[in-house]
Amino acid sequence: MPNSMPDIGTLYLDEVFRSLRGHKRLADDAIAQLSDQQFFAVIDRESNSVAIVVKHMAGNMRSRFSDFLTTDGEKPDRNRDREFLMHNDAKREEILASWEQNWQLVFEAVNSLHPADLERTVTIRGEPHSVLQALNRAVAHCAYHAGQITFLAKHWKGAEWKSLSVPKGQSEQFNAQMLQKYKSRA
Repeated sequence: MPNSMPDIGTLYLDEVFRSLRGHKRLADDAIAQLSDQQFFAVIDRESNSVAIVVKHMAGNMRSRFSDFLTTDGEKPDRNRDREFLMHNDAKREEILASWEQNWQLVFEAVNSLHPADLERTVTIRGEPHSVLQALNRAVAHCAYHAGQITFLAKHWKGAEWKSLSVPKGQSEQFNAQMLQKYKSRA
């Protein structure tokens, strides 16, 4: 019987896509709970708002994933410092439109890759990375900021927060449901 298991490169690329999609979904679900005021609010002068984190992530994704295999991941027209500034007339819809556009760019770039591409070299700020390393770096960056977005959203919503994972005090019930779900599939 021939082995029909996909090769490790295919499995890896599928996992990168799944992880990125999951980080986006987590951030999207947190953002959806926020009012416009909460979206732009900062905890203190040194902190970033959810809007700023979203703006930064969009800028990073555009820079890293435009012409992913052929140009440096730090594009000459990127101004990273500007990503951390929010103008008084900023509109949530515009920030989220850029967010969506640049996530789409990431997903298209990842989905265009083949297992053989993982060994290719790309650069970020002139530093060489294998494609595998660059993808790991991107997944970690997105996870880091999705966590910040979720933390800030939970802070701003307080008691009105709708849990995006296992709610406090419900771990045993959740575990029992998962065991039952997977036992029924066996």
